[in-house]
Amino acid sequence: EVRLVESGGGSVQPGESLRLSCAASGFTFSATDMKWVRQAPGKGLEWVSSVSDSGRSAYYADSVKGRFTISRDNPRNTLYLRMDNLKTEDTGVYYCTRGLGSSAVIHEPYRGQGTQVTVSS
Repeated sequence: EVRLVESGGGSVQPGESLRLSCAASGFTFSATDMKWVRQAPGKGLEWVSSVSDSGRSAYYADSVKGRFTISRDNPRNTLYLRMDNLKTEDTGVYYCTRGLGSSAVIHEPYRGQGTQVTVSS
C-alpha cells in the first residue's frame, strides 16, 4: 500500500524558514521521481518543485526559485523541502506526490494528508 506522510509545517513570520518532510512507503521510492505541490486557501493546486529519482535533477516554480530547495534521502525513503525567506503568499497546504513535470496533479494513490504552512506577521 502506497503511503505518504507529510510533516514539518507550521506558523511562521515572513522571512523565516521551515523544512518539510515526506515519509514514503509501499513503493520503490528510489526509482520514483517526486514533487511538491501546494494549495493556497480558496485556490487550486500549484506545482512547487520536482526532483528526479536519483536526486540529481531538481526543478522549481519561478515563485520559489532561489528560496526553496528540494532534496531526498533514498535510503530513508524521505523527500524534503527546505523553505527559506518565506512569504505570506507561500501559505497553504503542501503535498508530496510522484512525478517530475510541472503539472499540479496529485497522482492517486500517491496522496498524503498534507502539511499546513502559514506565513503571517
